[in-house]
Amino acid sequence: MDDLGALIAPQIPRLRRYARALTGERGRADDLVQDTLERALGRFHLWRRGSDLRAWLFTIMHNLFVNQVRTADPLADGADLDTVTVAARGGPADVTDLLDLDAALRRLPDEHREVLLLVGLEQLSHQEAAAVLGVPLGTVMSRLSRARERLRRLMAGEPAPSVSLRVVK
Repeated sequence: MDDLGALIAPQIPRLRRYARALTGERGRADDLVQDTLERALGRFHLWRRGSDLRAWLFTIMHNLFVNQVRTADPLADGADLDTVTVAARGGPADVTDLLDLDAALRRLPDEHREVLLLVGLEQLSHQEAAAVLGVPLGTVMSRLSRARERLRRLMAGEPAPSVSLRVVK
């Protein structure tokens, strides 16, 4: 068990950062990390030695988050700005920029926010992000491109492009 703890413990700060970015709330993020660690410890026998433990843990977290979103009450979403404010090392303009970025990230669709956070914040490669999300590499690349463009527009105060779906036969 000590060996197991030594492997997982260094990943906890990354898990907390990703969970906080996904949920936007400290309490929900801590719960998500705890659920992820509980699931990982219970299924550690399924992890293949030599494979990327970080990606495996992020995959577990991603799946748990998706399940939570599917069953969540949409009116129960709250904002916790403590960490955003503390994270700003500069003046009020930096805090405002961080709050604007946080608000813009919240406006992105989950699939765009997830890929943007995995690649941008957690610095996973496109291939690792594809494995975590369980989607093809091309899907990661297109989602990332769309997410970056949409985030850029939101940060610039431009209206987000409307998404129109069409039936393809």
